[in-house]
Amino acid sequence: MTDARDIVTSVGELASEGTHDPGMPPAGIRRIPSGVDGLSTEHLIINMGPQHPSTHGVLRVIVEVDGEEVVAAESTLGYLHRGIEKLAETRRFDQLGTLMDRGDYVSGIHGEQAAALAVEKLMEIEVPSKARWIRSLMAELTRIASHLVWYGTFGLDTGAMGQFLYAMRDREAILDILEAVSGQRMMFNYVRPGGVVADLPVGIEAKIIAFCDGFDGYLEEHHALLGGNEIFQHRVKGVGVIDREMALAFGLSGANLRAAGVGFDVRRERPYDAYSELEFDVPIGTRGDAWDRYMVRMEEMRQSVRMVRQAIAGMPEGEHTAKVPKVIRVPAGEVYASVESSRGETAVHMVTDGGTSPVRYHYRGPSLFAVQLLEEILPGHLLADVVMMIGSLDIMLGEADR
Repeated sequence: MTDARDIVTSVGELASEGTHDPGMPPAGIRRIPSGVDGLSTEHLIINMGPQHPSTHGVLRVIVEVDGEEVVAAESTLGYLHRGIEKLAETRRFDQLGTLMDRGDYVSGIHGEQAAALAVEKLMEIEVPSKARWIRSLMAELTRIASHLVWYGTFGLDTGAMGQFLYAMRDREAILDILEAVSGQRMMFNYVRPGGVVADLPVGIEAKIIAFCDGFDGYLEEHHALLGGNEIFQHRVKGVGVIDREMALAFGLSGANLRAAGVGFDVRRERPYDAYSELEFDVPIGTRGDAWDRYMVRMEEMRQSVRMVRQAIAGMPEGEHTAKVPKVIRVPAGEVYASVESSRGETAVHMVTDGGTSPVRYHYRGPSLFAVQLLEEILPGHLLADVVMMIGSLDIMLGEADR
């Protein structure tokens, strides 16, 4: 009987020769059944995606199962390629935020911040105090909106339904605020080099405080509804464990890293905008399982509400943007600027030559590192837990397939 390794080798040889045996898996796919012998049962290959509705984006996961247990897994990207990094080479510096909106499209303000900070560093622009506070205010509102999408869909991944509807109700309230400020519900294009496009509209402060007052109670209800459910707890506790060493080895950041016990937060370690003047706590997990990732994000929403209140109370007077040329020419150089987005360290690494567009542009999306980790944590778990573990990582394929 042919050994599985021999089949993989033959597939690679066929691919290199430009031919394809109809009896073989397509080139580039490593997972194949190991066959039947006297000591084991036949393994089954299940292709989840790229059209699978539960993979949180256009992700393809090929899993090899022995009965109900996952033996091996393979993640495949490339079905949602945005071309952001290449497109940036032909865009003006004030247009980069528009591209970043299409990366992590549920958390667009953070991507815009990273692009703006990179330009501001090279041009040595002094951003007005009010603009920095508005940015942080909008960033934390966006973080809550993003985490509500994760909370709602994570419940769906574990079989819950009602809490998703409540989560979308609260998110709609935030999107109304974001739309009133920026004019858009998703693709904001609000943060620009030098500050923000427009000042806060009259009366928006009262609307934001009213949301915070209501959300404080709603958040407790959300946790009781999902986190307090015994079935949910049994589904997530002790499942998908990522220890400290594994998290660091794979380059995780954000809630996934903090749930593993590493207290790194860009807002605290490398403060930007108004975060050096805001008080907040960084929640940290101990076991690194799906339950810890859930608890860390729930606490992050509480901390975001806390910062939103501070931003409204301490909002300084002044201009909402610095004086920046209509056509921005950035001095030749190289810069790295990062922010703490809803999913971790989102960053821009940019090289310029003194022109009106970047020469090279790299977009660091934290979801890419989380997707790579799937092949490590899925084996040994039940097939029914695959989608739940994907949801616990809160990946966004727009930034993974950037």
